[in-house]
Amino acid sequence: MVATATASLGIATPQAAAAPARDPILFVHGWQGSASNWDYMWSRFLGAGYSAGEMARFSYNSAQSNEDIALEVKAQVDALRAKTGAAKVDIITHSMGGLNSRWYLKNLDGLNFVDDWVSIGGPNHGTDVANGCLDASCEEMRPGSAFLAELNNGDETPGKVNYGTWWSPCDEIINPDQSTILSGATNTQTLCLTHLGLLSSSPVFDGVRDFVK
Repeated sequence: MVATATASLGIATPQAAAAPARDPILFVHGWQGSASNWDYMWSRFLGAGYSAGEMARFSYNSAQSNEDIALEVKAQVDALRAKTGAAKVDIITHSMGGLNSRWYLKNLDGLNFVDDWVSIGGPNHGTDVANGCLDASCEEMRPGSAFLAELNNGDETPGKVNYGTWWSPCDEIINPDQSTILSGATNTQTLCLTHLGLLSSSPVFDGVRDFVK
């Protein structure tokens, strides 16, 4: 009766917000990086038809533990989902951003809210370069660290998330280069690119764009 009366008065009933046609993207930078590391990819995604409202990037204190950074990743995902009405987001990471975002996936219920996940030059199994720095996050990036042991224990690519990695045979920061590769992921070797050069490579962008479509 209420519905009929409302219709007869010509009052429109509220409609639920339509879900976006594609997943919004969260970009997560690496150790001692910032949101500006994504300038190239951000502009390329804009050129590919994404709007600024469909994407988010942020800067964080990379000296803290990746477990603490993972809480910030969770907050960013929650905010992006609330802003766009999306059920899930895609996460694109560089370097150490792959570790804290994987912690979010595995330990903070992120598997339910992420569709595609990308690691570009990520130290997923550690890097010898981290032996030379003393930050909490650096210690976690050392091969054989307790953090990496827990992160990689069991299934390295859990849940229904689509995992993709891009790694360079010339990456001067990730040593060994193949540390980025994850079991169960789509792993792509790039051309001879530096660690930061991975972020401004047109072929890498093209591959990542197609992966998260």
